[in-house]
Amino acid sequence: MLKKLTFAAVLVAATALSGVASAKTFVYCSEGSPEGFDPGLYTAGTTFDASAHTVYNRLLEFKKGTTETEPGLAESWEISDDGLEYTFKVRPGVKFQTTEFFTPTRELNADDIVFSFDRQLNKDNAWNQYVAGAAWEYSAGMGFPELIKSVEKVDDMTVKFVLNTKEAPFLANLAMPFASIMSKEYTDKLEADGKKEQLNQQPVGTGPFSFVAYQQDAVIRYKANPDYWGGVQKIDDLVFAITPDASVRFQKLKAGECHLMPFPNAADVEAMKADTNLKVEEQEGLNVAYLAYNTTQAPFDKVEVRKALNMAINKQAIVDAVFQGAATPAKNPIPPTMWSYDEATKDDAYDPEAAKKMLTDAGVSDLSMKVWAMPVSRPYMLNARRAAELIQSDFAAIGVKVEIVSYEWAEYLDRSKAKDRDGAVILGWTGDNGDPDNFLHTLLGCDAVGGNNRAQWCNEEFNKLVLEAKTTTDQAERVKLYEQAQQVFKREAPWATLDHSLSIVPMRKEVQGFVQSPLGDFAFDGVDIAE
Repeated sequence: MLKKLTFAAVLVAATALSGVASAKTFVYCSEGSPEGFDPGLYTAGTTFDASAHTVYNRLLEFKKGTTETEPGLAESWEISDDGLEYTFKVRPGVKFQTTEFFTPTRELNADDIVFSFDRQLNKDNAWNQYVAGAAWEYSAGMGFPELIKSVEKVDDMTVKFVLNTKEAPFLANLAMPFASIMSKEYTDKLEADGKKEQLNQQPVGTGPFSFVAYQQDAVIRYKANPDYWGGVQKIDDLVFAITPDASVRFQKLKAGECHLMPFPNAADVEAMKADTNLKVEEQEGLNVAYLAYNTTQAPFDKVEVRKALNMAINKQAIVDAVFQGAATPAKNPIPPTMWSYDEATKDDAYDPEAAKKMLTDAGVSDLSMKVWAMPVSRPYMLNARRAAELIQSDFAAIGVKVEIVSYEWAEYLDRSKAKDRDGAVILGWTGDNGDPDNFLHTLLGCDAVGGNNRAQWCNEEFNKLVLEAKTTTDQAERVKLYEQAQQVFKREAPWATLDHSLSIVPMRKEVQGFVQSPLGDFAFDGVDIAE
């Protein structure tokens, strides 16, 4: 009870955003609860915002507002002539956070880097299964176990990665949340104390904010890290006020109970722009929303069935109803703002009569299926339930009966990965590194089946193209290969591509220094509140 009362007091204090002259507290009305606080275990942006972008750093970081990399915990690096060895110099003088539950005795060194990757790549590492069933989904989906031959400590401040093949986006991949660097000293202490599970509950990193406490599904509290190598923050405390309902987030923002919110309802955006106490930032989103069929389960194992269902979906109606025009219908699995986007792709026509005939010709009648609807707002899909209802109506028009199902967010993500999952899943993706590989291989490659590849689709022709594109540094050749891969994708239709959306971020007018990320991150280092 005492712990709950303490959290309640923190939230009350944090939400009184005016009239407090002492500490600066920034409140973010987040859209959902994190699955945990170890970013290596997960793939959801909600989780990364609460862990990777607050508590942790990586060897490389993305420059604010771009997909360009810059030095992070590695101050420099060298690449061998054959492209198979990357040698990183560890930034000196970097301190791990001191918290109520851990006091470090040393600074960052090569042991921390080696441990952070070995635990994901090496099944014999004592931390590989510290969470039961840990699949290190992002690492596996990126092909890291096959790509990385070894991660070696050269000396205390030097680490060498040896690859089995060349990997064009390797440096960008190391700037992604799953590659966050942990404290080996902290994990050693947890292991000695028999409390390994706390790594996913009480994180310790080198990032701008230190974790303080978490009340499940309610609030996460952080404080500025006074020893942060990138400089002390302008705010003293950071609070994530977990608010799944976008309308409630907007009410809190208007009332001054939070400073910034993600993923507004499309219908609220004009009111936000008209409110003199608010400001709204917009940019093209590096994203895609999709409906993924389980291509291993009948009748969705037939391309004709998938094509027929795609032709039954009125994507423009979804864009109009869910986004009120702040999105465009999608025809490719990568967004049009990304290099190698294939303009020549011809989308499946919206043609219910042709769709109905195609189903009949495929020998399918009286089809009943499930459509899974996400329980949270994401930039690529603000209201999955509404989109599912529209798809339900579209499919009914061709004689297909749909049951809409949903689960709590973490459970939704977990259940939807199952290889024997029924029906089709609404999900989406915001790019993590600005490279087409992060969409095409991560979401549709054979390595990602049972993980990020919710279609369970392993097509040899497609897979060969995206793997070849990863291993060449010739940009023109990569474009050619990715364009061919998009044509295979469109022909085989493992997804119905739904939309690419604008990224819209409303905030209080007194917020300063927030930089909108093309990768969809919500990171609060450098943010300030005007007096």
